[in-house]
Amino acid sequence: MSDVDGFDEFYRGSRQRLLGFVYVLTGDLAEAQDAVQEAFVRAWQRWSTVGRYDDPESWVRVVASRIAVSRWRSLRSRARAYVRHGAAGAVPEPSTDTVEIVAAMRRLPEEQRVALALYYLVGLPVADVARETGVPVGTVKARLSRGRGALAGLLTVDLEEAADA
Repeated sequence: MSDVDGFDEFYRGSRQRLLGFVYVLTGDLAEAQDAVQEAFVRAWQRWSTVGRYDDPESWVRVVASRIAVSRWRSLRSRARAYVRHGAAGAVPEPSTDTVEIVAAMRRLPEEQRVALALYYLVGLPVADVARETGVPVGTVKARLSRGRGALAGLLTVDLEEAADA
């Protein structure tokens, strides 16, 4: 019998028992399914060793229960941190200027948007923008220049219209 056939047979014969066991531990079917699935993945990755154990199901059961407990501890730690630090503060809405800039950026060609974002938002030097985008430095400079010009045109405020408002 091949490793694949042996694992398939093992999986079909033990999956329901293991799922039931972890479900009783967690009280959450989705968490139990995730833990058992992860345990079977680990068993498959080590099947050449695990498959020779006297009781491979025991190994998977221990792994699945440890995964479930680890997830429970992680959730408990997050809950404690939430109680200790409170909810995250309200995030202010973006200003109208920000909304207008984002809308204008969306209208630019992708290459110009990327160059402007890397240069102005991330703060990369032109040479680093060139390296990251895989183009020559001169191309980055041209994209920045064209992008700035296009943004200026898109963000121009009609002074007469503003005075009438």
